[in-house]
Amino acid sequence: MIIFPAIDLYQKKVVRLYKGDYQNMTVYSDNPLSVAKDFEAAGATHIHMVDLEGAKDGTTPNLSVVEQVAKETSLFVEIGGGIRDMETVSKYLSAGVSRVILGTAAVTNESFLREAESTFPGKIAAGADVKDGKIAIKGWLETADVTLDEFLRNMESIGIRNVICTDISRDGAMRGTNLELYKELSAKYAMAITASGGVSSLDDVRKLREMDLYGAIIGKAYFTGAIRLEEALEAAK
Repeated sequence: MIIFPAIDLYQKKVVRLYKGDYQNMTVYSDNPLSVAKDFEAAGATHIHMVDLEGAKDGTTPNLSVVEQVAKETSLFVEIGGGIRDMETVSKYLSAGVSRVILGTAAVTNESFLREAESTFPGKIAAGADVKDGKIAIKGWLETADVTLDEFLRNMESIGIRNVICTDISRDGAMRGTNLELYKELSAKYAMAITASGGVSSLDDVRKLREMDLYGAIIGKAYFTGAIRLEEALEAAK
């Protein structure tokens, strides 16, 4: 299983939100590149990045930071947050990003999702952000009338291979990840599923690895010291 240490970006700083609440934000560093290099030094091979400003308004205010990380580390960079047109997809891939994640657009603009996947096969992932069983969009500020299962079945039919599934109720809450949800998804779908939200102990990492999940994202638990990245990488093997 791949461990994706995470950097959430806001005004070019490393931050974490509590359950997606922009009013409940903690700043952990004003040097994202330095944090990414720390991940690399600990042995990480991949990084998950989110532009929180972009997620709200569909812009790319943190593009220069993402490009820096992609070009000045050897990390496999995936980025999500506000990617809603082909120009933005191209911009990120040209900047050295390995994979872009479509969240809102995967729900609201299927023709764009299909075009992105056919133009850049294997470089597009879908973000399934779950709130009360439904898919949340626009920086988690709205909920679409689409269930998680409906969404995943549609992604599978389109040919999307990678899905990052976040249980918003666990995100940043440090009370464990939703193991039942990931166990169910792992059994039901053949896609490469990454668990996100509430991965807060080595026990979480081990249990997700036993489900044969593709990946797990570690955010707040790293920044608070609840998980040492070296140990998480070892537990994921």
